[in-house]
Amino acid sequence: MSAPGREERPGPPGSYAKRVLVTGGAGFIASHVIVSLVEDYPNYMIINLDKLDYCASLKNLEPISNKQNYKFIQGDICDSHFVKLLFEMEKIDIVLHFAAQTHEFDESSPKQPTNPYASSKAAAECFVQSYWERYKFPVVITRSSNVYGPHQYPEKVIPKFISLLQHDRKCCIHGSGLQRRNFLYAADVVEAFLTVLKKGEPGEIYNIGTNFEMSVVQLAKELIQLIKETNSESETERWVDYVNDRPHNDMRYPMKSEKIHSLGWKPKVPWEEGIKKTVEWYRENFHNWKNAEKALEPFPVQPPFI
Repeated sequence: MSAPGREERPGPPGSYAKRVLVTGGAGFIASHVIVSLVEDYPNYMIINLDKLDYCASLKNLEPISNKQNYKFIQGDICDSHFVKLLFEMEKIDIVLHFAAQTHEFDESSPKQPTNPYASSKAAAECFVQSYWERYKFPVVITRSSNVYGPHQYPEKVIPKFISLLQHDRKCCIHGSGLQRRNFLYAADVVEAFLTVLKKGEPGEIYNIGTNFEMSVVQLAKELIQLIKETNSESETERWVDYVNDRPHNDMRYPMKSEKIHSLGWKPKVPWEEGIKKTVEWYRENFHNWKNAEKALEPFPVQPPFI
């Protein structure tokens, strides 16, 4: 079960202190986590399982692709026989589950999903939590604010706006654009996951949040001013298109993160620093995905929820 065209280099299972499986490892957040684990934990074997969907790119992992304590395996977590065989062969100790296509208050607040995608995530949390309650299977659940930074397929708002502007196209905003979102830089969320990995308690839920908040329209204007190098209000407005809003568009996703703060983690990267690094990365790496141009198509207006 090795990657096509790659030789399996790692030693036997017992030669590493821990064997960590990262699902969806060629995606946005997980690729950052893998790079950090491989570089900072040479005594851990890091196994990347990814089916390489449209939003994944192995180019995200080029800095560590030849490291002895890293291995890529192409496969689908929905194939139960394959996953069972993988666990038997690789003797997995820890799983970091990121394989999903991508929304609270404190950790104990009732879940109130407002769309089918959020509902599926809420259901998955309940399923995972039941294994802890019933069997004491050691699980930890994390929830984070919107994460941005290098490696993110340009269908999400920040990389999409950046890529549109870099291709001389307008930012498309649903409704008024006054919806506010909290944005957390990728390097900060990686540190949060590593903190939970080392200090988190089984059965607990940890919010990984930030107080930094910005409206979608303000986000667009800041990116326009940064990329188009203009401070003119009229010139800024020229790069914005307003379209009909979604059937339901939550105005905010507030989140309390005191629990993970008690473990010693807080976000460190300022917005100004993180967004500049992100803009620079997309200028050079937009074509890391074969179908990146498809992501520049207008945001779909979702159908009414059933």
